[in-house]
Amino acid sequence: MSNLDRTPPLTRCGGLAEVCARPTVEIFAGREVPLGESTVVRRLLPNLGRRLVGPWCFIDHYGPDDIAAGPGMQVAPHPHIGLQTVSWLLDGEVHHMDSIGSDALIRPGELGVMTAGRGIAHSEQSPVLHPWLLHGVQLWVALPEAHRRADPAWQHLPELPTLSNADIEITVFMGTLSDVSSPGATFSPLVGADIKLIANGQDVFVLEPDFEYAVLVMDGAVEVDGVTVQVGAMAYLGCGRASLFLREPCGRSARLMLLGGTPFEEQIVMWWNFVGRDTDEIAEAREQWEAGSRFGTVSGYHDGPVIPAPPMPPGRLKPGGAVRERKS
Repeated sequence: MSNLDRTPPLTRCGGLAEVCARPTVEIFAGREVPLGESTVVRRLLPNLGRRLVGPWCFIDHYGPDDIAAGPGMQVAPHPHIGLQTVSWLLDGEVHHMDSIGSDALIRPGELGVMTAGRGIAHSEQSPVLHPWLLHGVQLWVALPEAHRRADPAWQHLPELPTLSNADIEITVFMGTLSDVSSPGATFSPLVGADIKLIANGQDVFVLEPDFEYAVLVMDGAVEVDGVTVQVGAMAYLGCGRASLFLREPCGRSARLMLLGGTPFEEQIVMWWNFVGRDTDEIAEAREQWEAGSRFGTVSGYHDGPVIPAPPMPPGRLKPGGAVRERKS
């Protein structure tokens, strides 16, 4: 998934200074951002209050959108470095193609995880003949230093492990929850789980106290620590939780995403579709994309030009510094 903001800021993230070491509930509403020709997303992360949740550094929630009479998602080829993209659908289909030759149709309940590493390009489109409803979440995971220059890779996993009881059904799509682990590739301790609660349902989850957590409500509403979180909002939960109690408070089913991981101690710089360590690295990746080098070609894409990189902003960021310097 691309960040199509034409004036993206340079953002410094990571480190432990902004991590809440104890349980909390901070509610964040999504900021509407256009994506491609016909899709609008709610951007939950990064936001003004939080930049990361563990290694999760980007969350877009889109839909449910009626796309019966339109093209649906149409995102032309664009580049990534230093991160993983995680595609998760509730409704609809998305056709993924990339510059290492991957070609996959992602459906609800299937995981698409792309490890950008040193560099990859990909496109995402609703098929020409597509379901009438489109609803999903796109996430990024920041790669740690030891893996951020790895060869790019793609996984499409149609079957994932689940947990269930009378009130709840859980699909673990990344990492581990309650001793159930996804086969999706991970490079930091983390978890990503899709949770369905029946009307008036409730459950208690055993969590990792060292993890930082957040909950994104994708449908309905969910009560967390006595606070009701509405659809489209994210609740940041901090660290230090051995368990989490969730309840459906409105008499209808609800669906949410639990995200977490160990706080990301490395300082990183995010800009556009890149995660790096300083402004020079980001600027170099931008120049290489514009020059048609490094990222390869999405050979199966024939619907128009690639997405051009926006101009770099005037500021410079050093990942460990607190001073924003101006370019001469």
